[in-house]
Amino acid sequence: MSISSRTSRRNFLSTGLAGISLGGVVASGQVESRSQFLPTRMITQGNGFHWFGYYDKLQFSPDNRFVLCNRVRFEHRSPTAEDEIEVGMIDLNDKDRWIPLGRSVAWNWQQGCMLQWIPGGQFKVIWNDREGDRFVSHILDVNTNEKRTIPTPIYALSPNGREGVSCDFARVADCRPGYGYAGIRDAYFEQMAPRETGITRVSLETGAAQLIISHRTLAETGEVIRNAPTSKHHAYHLLCSPDGKRFILLHRWTQPEGGHLTRLITAAMDGTDLRIVIPNGYASHFIWRDANHILSQAKDWLGVSDWGNFLFEDKAGGIIGELGHGVLDRGGHFTYLRNNEWILSDTYPKGADRFQIPHLYHIKSNRRIDLGHFHSPPEYKGEWRVDTHPRLSRDERFVCIDSPHGGRGRQLYLIDISGVS
Repeated sequence: MSISSRTSRRNFLSTGLAGISLGGVVASGQVESRSQFLPTRMITQGNGFHWFGYYDKLQFSPDNRFVLCNRVRFEHRSPTAEDEIEVGMIDLNDKDRWIPLGRSVAWNWQQGCMLQWIPGGQFKVIWNDREGDRFVSHILDVNTNEKRTIPTPIYALSPNGREGVSCDFARVADCRPGYGYAGIRDAYFEQMAPRETGITRVSLETGAAQLIISHRTLAETGEVIRNAPTSKHHAYHLLCSPDGKRFILLHRWTQPEGGHLTRLITAAMDGTDLRIVIPNGYASHFIWRDANHILSQAKDWLGVSDWGNFLFEDKAGGIIGELGHGVLDRGGHFTYLRNNEWILSDTYPKGADRFQIPHLYHIKSNRRIDLGHFHSPPEYKGEWRVDTHPRLSRDERFVCIDSPHGGRGRQLYLIDISGVS
């Protein structure tokens, strides 16, 4: 069953539980109702609005005790260069206590300030900020409070915890509002595909940044369909592979009538060996399944004229097949779990009730389990919408989401999935 009445939602919230039902197991497009509820609680309290952001960052500490989080005092408008957020973490073992870590003036609603744990079992976190006319990143050891700053922002980290890749956030702010940072103007604003900017490789040890793929290189590599003279090229949505040898990027270029087209490209960590995995201009959310395979939303593949979820090999033309047609939501944000036998995903607001539905999908049985129905009020739209962006704890027992469910603005909710099988 689904708790959909306002009274029922209010009663569950008053006891610390959202109005969440295990409610939909979907098999072959059919829903099986259940009455069992998943343990769910809101883990952020008062003093502002809380969120984490994207789904492909490490939010849980190595011991799963601490959950990273951003906090802000306003909603429903774009951030300005002067708007500051707090970064901190929630102690799940101490009544969800907020622990402040620092501040940032380089952030957006969808991805925050790239706050994340550094991989490799370290109790160190990193986040982006702005100092003067430069974007930077701070690295903090949460045990010792030792902090240092490197002179470049970060986007995605290698599993080795020593390096990562980044993009030109000022250009992204111009080309794709809501994903870049305010405060610094694109130095090559008038150029459609500058040679001087693009993807950089960043050393977390020295802070050195090296340009490895320029915007011009992307614009001149392979066939770029509908590349108008006024199309601005940019790259972002970066993600390192599980073995740390390659990374994904989305190459996007604007269209004269508005919007953009997108290619999914992979490259070696030094920027060589570019592979155009999805060339047709229609690529979206993705995740590495393993070092050689990518699950991505794409359009116009294998006779499917609409968007779908497709598995690709990391090579040009490496399409394998579609996953979960009509069952796994085709607009969700993916994470593989349980030896790659399951996928964690979500939906955008659905129906008149505008429910967002995080869910688990079992690949072999084509079975979907909805984790809950979270109401998203209509004022949460466009750049300042709140996608749930489900993130998995390292022991795979919990899912954390962002949601404005319950009338308290954007907050963090923790869902216990340990009993799902």
